[in-house]
Amino acid sequence: MMLDGPHGPELVQTVARLLRDTLRPLLPPEAAFQARVAANALELAVREWQQAPAAEAAAQARLQALLGQDGPPAALEAELCRRIADGRLRSDDPALQAHLWAGTLQRLAIDQPSYAPYRDEIGAAAHDKE
Repeated sequence: MMLDGPHGPELVQTVARLLRDTLRPLLPPEAAFQARVAANALELAVREWQQAPAAEAAAQARLQALLGQDGPPAALEAELCRRIADGRLRSDDPALQAHLWAGTLQRLAIDQPSYAPYRDEIGAAAHDKE
């Protein structure tokens, strides 16, 4: 038996909108704040649900290229830390900087997509591609 939608992320987004747009205005200030926090948490969960698999795969590919080896993400992260700690990878290495910057942007896309410096950076990157 197939169920009609919404499903998964759409269902969670619907609940977030209900909290934010319908219930929050009806609540006393403290409860309205809690409803806004809950809606934000649900929206973050949706972004993670939708974006994390691709972000993790991209991070693993960047690490494999940077380190010149294959392996599970945790092992690659540990190797990256070892190489930074023992000086084999320096903080001024352009490949390391590119990896860290890309990871930062991917985390911001999930955690804080409305953060003004993130939006500025994404806008600048899109403008550079034109």
